[in-house]
Amino acid sequence: MNKKKTMLIIALVILFSVVLLNLSGKKSEDNTNGDSRGSKEQIAVIYVDGVIKSERNTANVFSEDGGSEGLIKQLHKASDDPSIKAIILRINSPGGAVTATQEVGDEIKKIRAKGKLVVTSMGDIAASGGYWLAACTDKIYANSTTLTGSIGVYISYSNWEELYQKIGIKSDKIKSGEHKDILANDRPMTPEERQLIQNIVDENYNEFVRVVAEGRKLDIEKVKSLADGRIYSGKQAKELGLVDELGNLYDVIDKTAKEVGIQGKVKIKEYGNNNPFSALLESNSKANLLELFLSQTKAENEVKSIVPMAIPARG
Repeated sequence: MNKKKTMLIIALVILFSVVLLNLSGKKSEDNTNGDSRGSKEQIAVIYVDGVIKSERNTANVFSEDGGSEGLIKQLHKASDDPSIKAIILRINSPGGAVTATQEVGDEIKKIRAKGKLVVTSMGDIAASGGYWLAACTDKIYANSTTLTGSIGVYISYSNWEELYQKIGIKSDKIKSGEHKDILANDRPMTPEERQLIQNIVDENYNEFVRVVAEGRKLDIEKVKSLADGRIYSGKQAKELGLVDELGNLYDVIDKTAKEVGIQGKVKIKEYGNNNPFSALLESNSKANLLELFLSQTKAENEVKSIVPMAIPARG
């Protein structure tokens, strides 16, 4: 009997915690650092954390946000809110998938076309796809030590044929066309296949360069000279014209408020950075506790190696 009571109490505590998390999560999006209800002038801060990808977040059933779809949803909410006078993207990302990045970048441009100011504040790292998004905004701020740049594209490929032979694994397949298994890891690519993949990489690279040249108002050849995949510090990026000004998030908030004519204390409406209670269940991508540990480890490795932007292979 005592065991049943204990289990019931635990179940009730979990249920209460879930309800509290949902309510507090919604409140964090609806309120500012004070009570923003009734305010006519606010600034939205949207957090772009981790790898940019297209997948919806399924790890946390209590949230619909995650990936490019979550970012686009947040952008729409901020854009449609008449009390929000400007949007700040707080980017802390090593990059991600080309298509997901392009989708979010296009939405940023649409918002700007409607007349709403969109500004970037770079955190520790805003490289590759993270820089692509920054280049789509009106103005870019970085810390002097921010890692940025890494303008380029790659498709990863591994050939394990020799390993398979050593351990006695023979791989075979029935395919519909000569190039259907073009990225298979049990055989080398032919010169023709390598050129096919190179053409895709070049096409996406040229699009990346075009986005940067257009967003930064730089000559295409100038951008290409900077776009060999290397990274830059925030200070170097400013000297090269890839960043407008140096400053932290609060500097960006203050300067953006002045630019849109907000007087007095600035009220902030945050998206994608929930309260400490939700952090128990959510990482930057709103994963569960196990995934929080795994994603933090993965993120550390990605930052150390400065992962370039990858195009996912699809079957």
